[in-house]
Amino acid sequence: MTTAMVRQEIAVASFSQVYDLDRVETALNDLSEGANDALRATYEMMLKVGNLRFCVKPNRMPSIDDLIGALPNFAEPLDDVRRQVALCLETEDRLELMPILLLGDPGIGKTHFAKQLSRLLGTSYHYVAMGSLTAGWILSGASSQWKNAKPGKVFEALVRGTFANPVIAVDEVDKATGDSQYDPLGALYALLEHDTAQTFIDEFAEVPINAAHVIWIATANDARGIPEPILNRMNVYEIPPPDRDGARRIAQAIYQEIRTAHGWGQRFPAELGDATLDALAQASPREMRRAILNGFGAARIDRCDEIGVAHIRLDTGARRKPIGF
Repeated sequence: MTTAMVRQEIAVASFSQVYDLDRVETALNDLSEGANDALRATYEMMLKVGNLRFCVKPNRMPSIDDLIGALPNFAEPLDDVRRQVALCLETEDRLELMPILLLGDPGIGKTHFAKQLSRLLGTSYHYVAMGSLTAGWILSGASSQWKNAKPGKVFEALVRGTFANPVIAVDEVDKATGDSQYDPLGALYALLEHDTAQTFIDEFAEVPINAAHVIWIATANDARGIPEPILNRMNVYEIPPPDRDGARRIAQAIYQEIRTAHGWGQRFPAELGDATLDALAQASPREMRRAILNGFGAARIDRCDEIGVAHIRLDTGARRKPIGF
């Protein structure tokens, strides 16, 4: 496998009703004259765009082995995805994936996995960084009674988006902070349960929306900071650091992804040299990406046609543990 840019598979799509138009129209008509202008505009938008969204699933087994080749340390969750896809192929059943929690060191590629899975399944991708949040309304919206209130991320993904089953990546759930009134994880108790997610109510819009088809991927460094009821609602995977061979494959995949995304990439060969791959294998995927991107520039400054070891700078330092090859 020489690329992390896993191809998007051909998917079949049915339509799913995300909300009830009659309830939205009733809510709009019930607004008082002095009601929040943003709320009024939201209801009008919901009526204008309609309530049907694509609900996609692969029409054949997607290239999961290719993604495992690019992300070898994610083989366990990808094998489970394969089993769930197999259940709905050649039937009218929709794809159902249990919420996924990925545990592992920073920079190991957890959020990249979520983005590549959305591409593999042919749906959209949305990202929520919980580590920087201090309020529970980010996922579930804030009451329209508050100044500058707006809908939450789930509402935005489903109502303003194209798909009823997007991938929503909730990053660093173990670092979410807040008080008892504004629990950043509070909305997940309902969203991660299929039955309650069907009638999820965003606090801003106050109209039920169907979030039952959302594909949830949460990431964390340490499960001890996550409430037990959240853990019980998810399939939990410990993602190990890649071994040396796996790290080399990841480095080559990142290199090829960057190379093919830019016109200047065609000046460089399709494969990195063995010595360069060995140098990059010492780093985490996040550090690899930064080092490779800088390496392209360093090679051009040196008027070289390929990235050599001299062009790779790794800032591993004392801030992180050895990756353990």
